Amino acid sequence: MSERADPVDQFEAERPRLIALAYRMLGERSEAEDVAQEAWLRWSRATVAGAPRIETPAAWLRQVTVRLAIDALRRARRRRETYVGPWLPEPLIDETNDGETRLALAQECDLALMWAMERLTPQERAAFLLRRVFDAEYGDIARTLGKSEASCRQMVSRAAHRVQQERPRFAPDPDAARAALLQFARAAVAQDHAAVLNLLAPEVTAISDGGGKARAALRPLHGAQEVAQVILAVVAKRGLDGPMPGLISVNGAPALAILEGGADDVIYSLTLDSSGRIDWIYIMRNPDKMPGAGCRLIWRQP
Repeated sequence: MSERADPVDQFEAERPRLIALAYRMLGERSEAEDVAQEAWLRWSRATVAGAPRIETPAAWLRQVTVRLAIDALRRARRRRETYVGPWLPEPLIDETNDGETRLALAQECDLALMWAMERLTPQERAAFLLRRVFDAEYGDIARTLGKSEASCRQMVSRAAHRVQQERPRFAPDPDAARAALLQFARAAVAQDHAAVLNLLAPEVTAISDGGGKARAALRPLHGAQEVAQVILAVVAKRGLDGPMPGLISVNGAPALAILEGGADDVIYSLTLDSSGRIDWIYIMRNPDKMPGAGCRLIWRQP
């Protein structure tokens, strides 16, 4: 008879992936950690001395985490019905020292995908993530969601179609995104309207999240003229004496940020179209979702 593995070690081996899965479901790091903690409590009860042996701990933990995250997402969406302005997923600042957690969170976790998945039902989101990100078999997805395999296939197909409609179709390499961000920052600080317009795709969309706690547009901005006008006005109001933006890494991609722990704090993330123009801008202003001062910058605007 083989020696029984330590349940604590088994859980800790899966913990980074459980947090990553829950974050992709919820878009909130703290809520994802709460889900993982609840999964641990259930795991600890299921693995007490004398309890039946769980043959596949990873599958068991993933199943429990998904079910907990579905319930948590339903509760979160009810809370968000009264949210002021657009709700955007919390940015993940890539400065954790835990290599496994960083790797698990970085894979297929860009903000554009997170935003696109907000259009899915909780079960569609779970099915899509399990199949497309975690490469689960349809039989495992069916057991997790309590559905037939055929139903899960339909959910994944439907979810993939919706995500494709919402998510920008071209994924730039980090160097191209970083170059676009730097050009955008310099043009905005210089109040160069023509240069900003030249960087924006004609159908660009900008979405900002202030949560009623910081100045932010209460609806998505559409079109290069509107986006340029609003962003240039915001930068002009701050003035050259205010803090200058720097580069950080957010959800595995470069982003512009002012993180001084003050009223000007902001994070800009973007995607590019196939011609290299900016076609989607994520703007985080809600202080509750910001990492605060002291975040490590890759580059600072002189």
